[in-house]
Amino acid sequence: MTFYITLDEAIDAAREQFLAEHPELDEESSSIEQFNIQKYVMQDGDIMWQAEFFADEEDSGNCLPVLSGAAAQSVFDGDYDEIEIRQEWLEENTLHEWDEGEFQLDPSLDTEEGQSAADEWDYR
Repeated sequence: MTFYITLDEAIDAAREQFLAEHPELDEESSSIEQFNIQKYVMQDGDIMWQAEFFADEEDSGNCLPVLSGAAAQSVFDGDYDEIEIRQEWLEENTLHEWDEGEFQLDPSLDTEEGQSAADEWDYR
């Protein structure tokens, strides 16, 4: 998994990945039906993002669907407001790192590491 510090970086990387997976398309001829994102809170408290674009709404990936149809196409085309996309994100869907490379919706409180991570998340 590749994480990005900003949502803009994640969107740019997702656009590049979509185009690489569909070499027959270019940016102008791409038809996007779904835009997915995932927000992560790392053990050190850093916020990281992932994003994905799909040509079909039935496709699924590692992230959660946020926008579809014309709205997803608009993000792909670079015509979006990052603040509006962040407002679409439901905080209860944020994944928290509880061990290196291991994520869950809530911190694991039954271990010392999990309690430390929970304290770190609560601190932010």
